[in-house]
Order: sequence, then structure tokens, then C-alpha cells
Amino acid sequence: MGQKKILVTKDGLAKLHSELDHLVSVRRQEIAGKIKRAREMGGTENNAEYEDAKNDQAFVEGRILMLENIVKNATVIESPALPGTVEMGDKVLIQNQDGKIEQFTIVGSAEASPVEGKISNESPVGKALLGKKIGDEVEVTTPAGLLKLLIMDVS
Repeated sequence: MGQKKILVTKDGLAKLHSELDHLVSVRRQEIAGKIKRAREMGGTENNAEYEDAKNDQAFVEGRILMLENIVKNATVIESPALPGTVEMGDKVLIQNQDGKIEQFTIVGSAEASPVEGKISNESPVGKALLGKKIGDEVEVTTPAGLLKLLIMDVS
């Protein structure tokens, strides 16, 4: 069975490659050094430093595997084809029912970071915005309740 394609922006893929390179070329060696030093200080049994280093190693190796999978299955989101229509990779300026104006970039789930204003195309808001045009009003059911959003600009 084939792997699901993971949608990412060009910048997002570059960041994932950068993180993967750092983990493989820097963090692995740092952790190997920590494990060696901890082993030299007191063996492996009842050695908290050794256990911490092994836990770090497990986390980093897990993250490396995850990033390798994402990079291998990544599909870069191409430049938007329909001006004024919300597509993957677009920045969308919206106004909510309270009059608050926010800007989101629609990205794949691997890059989503609400703190940075990047929302997944698979999120309720991301799904609701895709395919809509400037001036459209969108209703979105979220865990916090019903949101009404007005699309003010798409770029």
C-alpha cells in the first residue's frame, strides 16, 4: 500500500531538510558523546545521565525517521493558479464575527503551526477556506463553537 503524499510548501520542505540534516550530522554525534561519557562515569546500571542520554537518543532517532518519511513522501505545493481563490500555500486575510482580523497561510499538516499563522488544509478552518473567494462568508464548526469568517484578501 502506497504512502500518503504529504503536502508542504517549498520553504517548509527546506526547513524539514535543514532539521533532518542537523539531527543526523550534529545531534546524533552530541548524543553519542553524552552516552560515551555517561558510560565511562559509572557504567550503565543506575546511571541517570546514561538513561537521559539514551532517552535523548530514542527521541532523536524517532524524529529522524519521521522527518525522513515526510521528506520522502513530500509533494511541494505549487504556486496558486486561481487568483482570488483560496488554495494551498495562499495567505488568507479573514475577519471573524467579532471583527478581529487575522491572517493564515494554508499549508499541509506537516508544516502546520498555528502560533506562526500556518494552518493545515486538514483543519476545520483550512478545509472551510479552501476553494472560497474574496468576499465569501464561511461558517466553520470548531471545538470552540461556530465561527463565521469573511474572506478579505487572498495572496
